[in-house]
Amino acid sequence: MAAAISAAERGFEVHIFEKNEKLGKKVFITGKGRCNVTNACDMETMLRRVVTNPRFLYSSFYGFTNEDMMRLLEENGCPLKTERGERVFPVSDKSSDVIAALTRKLKALGVQVHLRAEVKELLAKDGRCAGIRTGSGLEVPADAVIVATGGLSYPSTGSTGDGYAFAREWGHTVTELRPALVPMNASDDCVHELQGLSLKNVEASVWDGKKELYREFGEMLFTHFGVSGPIILSASSFVAGILSRRPLQLKINLKPALTEEQLDVRFLREFEESANRQFKNSLNHLYPAKLIPVMIRRSGIAPDKKVNEITRQERQQLVRLTREFPMTLTGLRDFKEAIITQGGVSVREIQPSTMESKKLPGLFFAGEVLDLDAVTGGFNLQIAWSTGWAAGQGC
Repeated sequence: MAAAISAAERGFEVHIFEKNEKLGKKVFITGKGRCNVTNACDMETMLRRVVTNPRFLYSSFYGFTNEDMMRLLEENGCPLKTERGERVFPVSDKSSDVIAALTRKLKALGVQVHLRAEVKELLAKDGRCAGIRTGSGLEVPADAVIVATGGLSYPSTGSTGDGYAFAREWGHTVTELRPALVPMNASDDCVHELQGLSLKNVEASVWDGKKELYREFGEMLFTHFGVSGPIILSASSFVAGILSRRPLQLKINLKPALTEEQLDVRFLREFEESANRQFKNSLNHLYPAKLIPVMIRRSGIAPDKKVNEITRQERQQLVRLTREFPMTLTGLRDFKEAIITQGGVSVREIQPSTMESKKLPGLFFAGEVLDLDAVTGGFNLQIAWSTGWAAGQGC
């Protein structure tokens, strides 16, 4: 939609061929139906939040910024608001309002939308991309074709990898495809016990042996298979390549606001107030109820032991466990649960200012089909808007 608006504003006759029954099916489900359309940070911060190939996006990000996108939506009837973490949402909290605003703009520009029209093949003539062939056999000539088919995540929305097939057919390299911004499996015996527990203001780090791969502060969630939530989803994008080959260790700091010494003082105070209680009954002010049995078991301290009998060594072991609660990550969930796809059409074969193929003139790629991805917070949608806009300007 962004690419079509961009091209139509330049006076081109533009057609969208959409295999779904409506436009924006994936936008509709983003942000749990609220649609985190972009992030209101400055563009340098935006680039730093890109995980894969950030330098490639420099030209397109500055050519069509987050402010440009916000202006486009608001001018077309979708007022926006900025929430925690500079995340931008429609005031209505309805992703359908984002789609409606873009649809209004498409209509005003005379863009022709063909629904339930699946593209099966790209056509070329005299060394240029010259049009498409649809599933019904219709051949549509064109001066330029923009492939904006998405990746493999949420295949029910139509993201079934069509763009990768088109790219390969015309000699493009498609890098390894993996689910990203996706929950992760864990093998620990406490997984089912902790299912449904949400933790706020914790710090998660992921380790490959002694090497730290990722660290972030925020919210996470225990599930029936492992872990999820914002900081876990972002972690998946940084560790996916290694996790696909071997398990990794997740360490959760349950009290990141306190140093080890401060936390020890806190335990001392709590234990002094509960001196005559059993250990198992002394932790209510320190951990969520669901977590207490797991912490007791992992601490190695006998549940029925009197608090005033706990040794300094045992207390410090509990402090270390609180600061580095360990879990073993064994793999990523699949594409059905992934917000985005990591990997895609190699950006080395794409002109960064126009999104045009270096292999076949007249062919352009935009959005998730490219080997580009970012953390959560509206950054991946901005990649889609900016690269789509660049393609529309470049054709």
